[in-house]
Amino acid sequence: MSSGPEPGPGPGPGIQPGIRPGTGTGPPIVPETGLPFLPGCAIKDPTKTSFHRCQTMDFKNGYAFFQLPREGVGGDTLFANQLSQDELDDLCTKGATLTYGQVKRPAPSRFIPAFVAYDKKVLKFDAYFMEEVAISAEEHYRIRQVCIYYYLEDDSMCIIEPKVKNSGLIQGKLMRRHRVPKNVHGDYYHWKDLNLGIDLTIYGRTYRLVNCDSFTKVFLESQGIVVNPPEELVSDPYTEQRQTPVQKRITPTGPDPFRQFLAYDTKVLRFYAIWDDTNCAFGDHHPCIIHYFLADDTVEVREVHKRNDGRDPFPVLMRRQRLPKVFVDKNKNFPSCVLEITDHEVQEWYSPKDFAIGKTVTLLGRTFFIYDCDKFTQDFYRDKYGITDFQPVDVNKKPLEKVPQVIPPYNGFGIPEDSLQNCLSLFPKPPRKDIIKMLENNLKVLRYQVALESPVPEDKNRRFILSYFLADDTISIYEPPVRNSGITGGKYLRRTKVTKPGSTPENPIYYEPSDFTIGSTIEVFGHRFIIIDADEYVLNYLERNAESFPAATVQSIRDHFLPRKVVVETTSSGFPKKELDDLIVEVQKELKLQEPFNTRQFHEAFHHCDTEGSGFLDKTRFLTLCDRFNVPTSTILLKKLIDYCSCDEDKVNYRDFLRAFPSDLFPEAEGQGQQLNSQLT
Repeated sequence: MSSGPEPGPGPGPGIQPGIRPGTGTGPPIVPETGLPFLPGCAIKDPTKTSFHRCQTMDFKNGYAFFQLPREGVGGDTLFANQLSQDELDDLCTKGATLTYGQVKRPAPSRFIPAFVAYDKKVLKFDAYFMEEVAISAEEHYRIRQVCIYYYLEDDSMCIIEPKVKNSGLIQGKLMRRHRVPKNVHGDYYHWKDLNLGIDLTIYGRTYRLVNCDSFTKVFLESQGIVVNPPEELVSDPYTEQRQTPVQKRITPTGPDPFRQFLAYDTKVLRFYAIWDDTNCAFGDHHPCIIHYFLADDTVEVREVHKRNDGRDPFPVLMRRQRLPKVFVDKNKNFPSCVLEITDHEVQEWYSPKDFAIGKTVTLLGRTFFIYDCDKFTQDFYRDKYGITDFQPVDVNKKPLEKVPQVIPPYNGFGIPEDSLQNCLSLFPKPPRKDIIKMLENNLKVLRYQVALESPVPEDKNRRFILSYFLADDTISIYEPPVRNSGITGGKYLRRTKVTKPGSTPENPIYYEPSDFTIGSTIEVFGHRFIIIDADEYVLNYLERNAESFPAATVQSIRDHFLPRKVVVETTSSGFPKKELDDLIVEVQKELKLQEPFNTRQFHEAFHHCDTEGSGFLDKTRFLTLCDRFNVPTSTILLKKLIDYCSCDEDKVNYRDFLRAFPSDLFPEAEGQGQQLNSQLT
């Protein structure tokens, strides 16, 4: 007979029952030796610095479980015989038994997680939803039957629509399996929210739950939910309508089509018409031929194509078919233009009486104007309808009045001839050049020295070289650099044509060699230049072509060079000028006895080598040119002529030398050269 519970291993001296050492949040409190474990009788250990707690939560095979701590706070040793929290709770709650001992309690039920208890348990509901159809006249809405599955293990849902063959809809899984949100507050649908006869809104679509399987019904009733009575599953009205048999249409008695076919087979009425499509973008008048087949009252329209008309050569504009003229009144809101036309929708079809010359007919939305027909068609209408007037209608377009082309004013960019090409064609081409003139005057340049007329004192001493290119009548101006002048020399005006003052952009007048005289003023794009000097080549060119220039221009240049020639005659050393003239005459006589010699090319070669225009060449270069052209004269006369023209040991006056070879000495040689140039061009 026991008077109380059996003594067991206590927690140790100085430690109260139910208190596990090392489980506090601070340093352990150790009582003094011999003192009870009471407030004020214990002190903290000042040497303890580690206060971490042991890990008691862990995962194993993907499952979370709780374990007892292996160490105390800060790594203190735990006693193996300490009581667990459940044992301490039992000691606090159990009562003393006197005779029969402690009453045995039943073992607690084993914990089973929800994903194990509800594994492979799914609630199934039969439902349907209504879908609006806005593009069909036969159905305004569509009923679609679905199955809603609720998975108890994770409270997820999915919606599957059974596939129907040839339905034309994308069926199957309408919503993947996931937790479905119930509202905007973050709540999700639970199986407690599901029942029969309710409307379930998921993602803006409302489903009507009408039935469920037996497992679903038993589960809901076991959880205390009253299941509503099932409803009838609504079917799609359009599907039921299609399943009904189609009644055969009874054709009313009328004209025998076979008799019409035998009477009018291979007989076709031909009309010539114009389809006016000018109301559309890039529209035009299309010539067409309308064929009316009398055998079956069908109409065909063919477009007449011409060569290079810019259209695709489609043989048929409208295929052969019966064309409706008047339709039966029907709902205008329904887009019937995209569907085939049946016989009961047409009140009247086109017939031969609807076609006549000068009449406009509308065939499938296109308007055709009939202006003529063939002879068979005229005979048919004359015999059947008594029509005798078949005068064709003139549909030829009247020629448009040619609008005069107005050339806009010159805008100042480029030369006027080049800018004018933009007004003459869509793809402008460069203005045509005089090739013959360019070949004849190639490398021929008239050089003048000009002074700038300016009120600025610094510009009075500036000198420029004005070059006039005879090949294309262009002008360029170059300013020779002068040291310590403060002005950077170089190209002043690139090669371009210059118009005279007072000329208009519509009729520009350009400067010509006849306008350049000594002392004349040249205005170049607002700058005025005065000609003060010219190259000797200018005088020679004007004298050789005196018939092409005014006498005043030639005389002006000649008077400018007259004092210079006198100085040359009086200061020439060595040989008298009369002896040089006699020697030149002797050389010309010998040249006339030889083969023709192209003296013009001979002149151009010397002028081309004299880049400075001084009239003198180095003796070495001079002899090289003579050897290259192989002058047809005796070596003695040629050497004597070179000695007469030599002014220094290293310089030769090639202009006095060329006097023995005038450019018009052999005109036949020049003609051959020009003919060769024309063949090359």
